[in-house]
Amino acid sequence: MIKLRDVHLDEAHTLPRWRRPEALLYVMAAAMPISFATWSALLNNFVIDVVNFDGVDIGWLQSFREVPGFLAIGVIVVLWVMREQTLAILSLLLLGAATAVTALFPSFAGLIIVTLLSSIGFHYFQAVNQSLQLQWIDKSEAPQTLGRIVAIGSGASLAAYALLVLTWKTFNLSYEFVYAAAGLTTMVMIGAAALIYPQFHTREPQSKKFVLRKRYWLYYAITFMAGARRQIFVVFAAFMMVERFGLRVDEISALFLINFAVNMAAAPAMGRFVGRFGERRALVFEYTGLTLLFLAYGGIYWFGWGLWLAAALYVIDHLLFALAFAQKTYFQKICDPQDIAPTAAVAFTINHIAAVFLPATLGYLWMVSPGAVFGLAAGMAVVSLGLALLVPRHPSKGYETVLQGLGPVPA
Repeated sequence: MIKLRDVHLDEAHTLPRWRRPEALLYVMAAAMPISFATWSALLNNFVIDVVNFDGVDIGWLQSFREVPGFLAIGVIVVLWVMREQTLAILSLLLLGAATAVTALFPSFAGLIIVTLLSSIGFHYFQAVNQSLQLQWIDKSEAPQTLGRIVAIGSGASLAAYALLVLTWKTFNLSYEFVYAAAGLTTMVMIGAAALIYPQFHTREPQSKKFVLRKRYWLYYAITFMAGARRQIFVVFAAFMMVERFGLRVDEISALFLINFAVNMAAAPAMGRFVGRFGERRALVFEYTGLTLLFLAYGGIYWFGWGLWLAAALYVIDHLLFALAFAQKTYFQKICDPQDIAPTAAVAFTINHIAAVFLPATLGYLWMVSPGAVFGLAAGMAVVSLGLALLVPRHPSKGYETVLQGLGPVPA
């Protein structure tokens, strides 16, 4: 007889499907975007309409938001006193609570405080969530299952944006109401999950020490460049849509709606793509596309290209970003199983090194030449492409890069 609150992964298959580990991953994948997607959709209009932000202000806010991501290595210390699953639940509760009160602090200082709190919840959840995914999902099923997780997250974001599009203007909603509704919904979902799902014990005890291994260097480098390049898009692409083209909350939400509808439909296929063609080809495809995409973003300012192209580029970028889980499956294939949790925390910190200073620094460049900001992102995508070409077709422990020769012959 399996206890309700204590289940080993090898016994989890005896539970109903809706109470197995992958089902909890699906629930968390849905709960997180309800708060984060709503926060993202409203943020640029909120800071421009209510708090009177400019490019420098939004750059500083986003830099402060990334500080908890840079300090995600502290997850290892927290795991000395609690399990990863417990930390994931608590992190999502904090994210929901901070989102719920965001609009109650319409000042630069107030936004910094609530943004830091929500960011702690978001980034600590992301760090342990990646670890739980790689521990709970079998290697043979990882690309397809991760694709489904991306699709579910996109579906939750889609629902949030659809509600904003349908209700914002119709019912003249306030920022206070929408932020509160989104945050409380996340808290209710995660509170229910904490009561319904047992604690799952992993097959391999995770190291509680800081892990930084030489043979993971390519994974670290890809992670660093992905964080730097991605941060430029996250901070400035949506800000451009509001500042340059004047999109309202319901209009920017409609763009996000289209974006996540496409992702929800395409993510499972991308999982199958990674499973069939491998991480190398997926990453090369992603970074080639992103190089062209960021050059086109720059063209919006250099050549005066219009809103429709900007909107299309925004959707394409998120579609390419869905392939980023190829980084996870690459690491899953080359790592020691006990390294998953500590390396996830270390990698998350590496991912956010550039994120701490880039938004604030580029906020000043944005005031002079927005196109140059996207040109810099294109250069970073080229560097990422070079790193992706070092990923083996069939990576494994002991064959982490193509620089190590031919590697093992695949079965």
